[in-house]
Amino acid sequence: MSARNNNKLPNNLPQLQNLIKRDPQSYVDEFQQQYRHYQSNMQIFKLQPDKPNKELAELVMFLAQVGQCYPQQLSTYPEELSGLLMSHHTMIESDLRMTFCKALILLRNKNLIDPTGLLGLFFELLRCHDKLLRKTLYTHIVADIKNINAKHKNNKVNTTLQNFMYTMLRDNNPLAAKISLDVMVELYKRNIWNDTKTVNVITTACFSKVTKIVVAGLKFFLGKDEDEKNSDDSDSEAEGPSVRDVKVRYSTGKKTSKNKKKMEKAMKVLKKHKKKKKVEVFNFSAIHLIHDPQDFSEKLLKQLEASKERFEVKIMMMEFISRLVGIHELFLFNYYAFIQRFLQPHQREVTKILLCVAQASHQLVPPEIIEPVIMTIANNFVTERNSGEVMTVGINAIKEVTARCPLAITEDLLRDLAQYKIHKDKNVMMSARGLIQLFRSLNPQMLHKRDRGRPTEASTEAKIKDYGELEAKDYIPGAEVLEVEEGNKEGEEGGADGWESASMSGDDEDGEWVDVHHSADEETGEMAEKLQNMPVEERKAKAAAVSGSRLLTQDDFKKIRLVQLAKEVDGAPGKGQKRTNVDLDEEEDNRGEVLTLRNIEKLHKKRKADKETRLATAMAGRSDRKDFVKKHTKLNPHAGTSNREKRKTKNFMMMRHSQNVRTKGKRSFRDKQIALRDALLKKKKQYK
Repeated sequence: MSARNNNKLPNNLPQLQNLIKRDPQSYVDEFQQQYRHYQSNMQIFKLQPDKPNKELAELVMFLAQVGQCYPQQLSTYPEELSGLLMSHHTMIESDLRMTFCKALILLRNKNLIDPTGLLGLFFELLRCHDKLLRKTLYTHIVADIKNINAKHKNNKVNTTLQNFMYTMLRDNNPLAAKISLDVMVELYKRNIWNDTKTVNVITTACFSKVTKIVVAGLKFFLGKDEDEKNSDDSDSEAEGPSVRDVKVRYSTGKKTSKNKKKMEKAMKVLKKHKKKKKVEVFNFSAIHLIHDPQDFSEKLLKQLEASKERFEVKIMMMEFISRLVGIHELFLFNYYAFIQRFLQPHQREVTKILLCVAQASHQLVPPEIIEPVIMTIANNFVTERNSGEVMTVGINAIKEVTARCPLAITEDLLRDLAQYKIHKDKNVMMSARGLIQLFRSLNPQMLHKRDRGRPTEASTEAKIKDYGELEAKDYIPGAEVLEVEEGNKEGEEGGADGWESASMSGDDEDGEWVDVHHSADEETGEMAEKLQNMPVEERKAKAAAVSGSRLLTQDDFKKIRLVQLAKEVDGAPGKGQKRTNVDLDEEEDNRGEVLTLRNIEKLHKKRKADKETRLATAMAGRSDRKDFVKKHTKLNPHAGTSNREKRKTKNFMMMRHSQNVRTKGKRSFRDKQIALRDALLKKKKQYK
C-alpha cells in the first residue's frame, strides 16, 4: 500500500512535474488542482508573512518548473511573486525568500519574465541582511546581463539598468551600493559594459562616504590584468629592423674586433628600441574614458586633503591622482606641494609616494613646480647619513622624474648626483650611472665633460626643448638614405645576368662555400657611412626632397630606422673611435604611461640575508645527509665488537672494582699531564 500511496499524483509533486513536462495536455486537471492549492496557501501566507511555510515553498518551485507548459494559466504568476517579494522582503523567512528568488530566476532562464523589472527587484533585495541571498543574486545579475548582450548589445536594457545602478550607488544602504559597484566592475572586466557611461558612473564611487565603496572604486582604476600584461604584441615585434638586419649590416667586410663590438652594441640598442615601442597594456582603458579628468582630479585632491581615512586609503587616492595627472597631462600644482611633506625616509610606504611623484610628472608641468620636489628628495634621501638602499631609492626617483620633466633639475645638482658613480655601495653607484646614461641621451652638455662619454650622432643632435616648445619637422628624419637607394634600383635589375654567369662560372671552382650578402643591406650600410661626413643642412635638404617626392613603403621605413639606430652606435664625425664599451641598461627607456615600484626600488645588489634565511639555506643543503655522528667502519659488517669497545658501554657498577678504575684516582699530577697530552695528540691525528 505504501508504494501505491507514493504514486498518487496530488501528493507526489516531483512525479507530477515529470509527467507534465512530457505531456502537458493530459494533466491539466492535476495542474489546476495544485494551482488552486497554491492560491489558498498564498492567502494564508499573506496573513502571516513572517512564518515559515514548507508546503508553499514546494508549490512555488513546482509552478516555476512547469511554467513553460501552461503560459496562459500562469500569466500572472511571476508578477504575483515579484509583488510579494517587493512588499514583504524584509519580513519573509530567509529560506522561503530564497525559494521565491530561485523560482523567479528559473522563470527568467525560461524567458517568461522581462529582465528589466526582475533585475530592478533583485537590486532592491540586495538591501536584505542575508549574505547567501546577496551572493546568489549577484551571480545571477552578472550572468543574466552577460546573456542579454551575448549576441548583440541590448542598449535599451543596458541604459535602463545603468541609470538604476547610478541611483543604487547613492543608496543609503552600503551593502546594496557595494554590490551594485561590484556588478558594474565585473561587467566591465568581462567587456560587456565597457563604455564611457559605465566608467563615469563608477567614478562617483570615489566620492562615497563609505570606505569600502571608495576602495573598490580606486582598485578598479588602479588594477592590473596579468593575462593582458603577459601577452606579447607580435605586430609591434615585426616592425622595424630585425636582428638579422643588424647582423648583416655589421658582418659585411673584415671581421675585426672593432666591428664585433659595434655589432654587440647595436644589438643592445635594437633591443632597447623594441622595448620602447612596445605598447603599454592596461588592465583597463578606464582612466582614458573619464569625462573632464581635470575637474575630477581637483575634487579628488580636495577630498584627499580633508580625508581622515586610513593611510592605506590615502596612498591609493594619491596613486590614482598621480595616474590621472600623468596620463592626461593635467595641471594640478597643489598636489606637488601636498605630496612633498611625505617625502621623508622614515615615512611609511615612502617608495609608493616617490612613485606617485614620478607618475605625476610630465613635460607640461612648469619646471619651477617640480624643482622643489627634486631638491627635497635630494636633501632627504641622497645624503651620506642614510643607508645605501635609501640613497638608491632617492636617485632612482630623481631619474624617473627628470626623464619626464628634464628641465626640473639644475646642472649643479645633476653633477653632484653624478659623483656617486664611484660610491662604495654598488646600488648607489649603479643608480648614479643610470642617471648619467639618461642625460647622455637627453642633454650631454649638462654633465661634466668626463661623464658625457664618446659623442655619437644621436647625442650631438640631442637637445632638451624649452618649456612648451614644439619641434615640427617638414621632413622625415633619416630619409636622406633613400635617394641613392632609389637611383640604384635599375642597376640592380640590369645586373641579373651577372648573377647567373657568376653562379655558372663558380661550378668549376674547388666547390667551397662563398658568402653572399644581401646587396640592399650592404648598400644601406655604405650609405650611412657616407652620410656621416655630410653637413647637417645638406642632410635636411635631401631628407625634405625625398619626403616630398615619393611615397615611402614599409621597406623604406625599415631602412630609415636602421640608419637611426646606427646613430646611437657610431661616433660623431671627427671624434676618436677608441672607447670602452658601456653596457646599456635594457630597461632605461622601457617607460610606459604607468610606472611600477620596480622603477623606484631597482636594486642591483641583493641585500645580505639575515640569520634565519642563511640557516634555512644551510639546512636545505643538508636534507640528504645523515646526522653528524662518528662512522664505524668495519671490514665485516656482521662481525662483533672487541673487548675494548664493550668495556666503554659496560655498566660502571661492574667496573668500579677493576684495577684500572681503582688506580685511576691515585695517579700523580705528572701522569695526568702525560695522559691528557696523549689523548689530545690521538684526537688530532683522527681529524687529519
